[in-house]
Amino acid sequence: MRTYVGGHEAVSATDFVELALGTPVELWLGVEGESEEERAARLDAARDILADFPSLPDEVSRIAAEVIEAHAPELFNVVPLVRPTVRRHRFRKGAAA
Repeated sequence: MRTYVGGHEAVSATDFVELALGTPVELWLGVEGESEEERAARLDAARDILADFPSLPDEVSRIAAEVIEAHAPELFNVVPLVRPTVRRHRFRKGAAA
């Protein structure tokens, strides 16, 4: 199954998120080993984007909910469980003949 966002194919989950957001994921999550200056610059850029697009968090939540709904069985590997039948043994008093 192929997923397209804005005419571009999303080959991985990261591609999908980047195409949906219009920004790299690292902008929001950061990168390992970033300095305090890099972190401050990244957070400033993220604040500017949110100031320009205040509806972005709502749109991202909506997109995430749609994807989860569309792919819930694969995401959660949902399998119905069958209840085992209960066998009750009858015990009789007395000696066997």
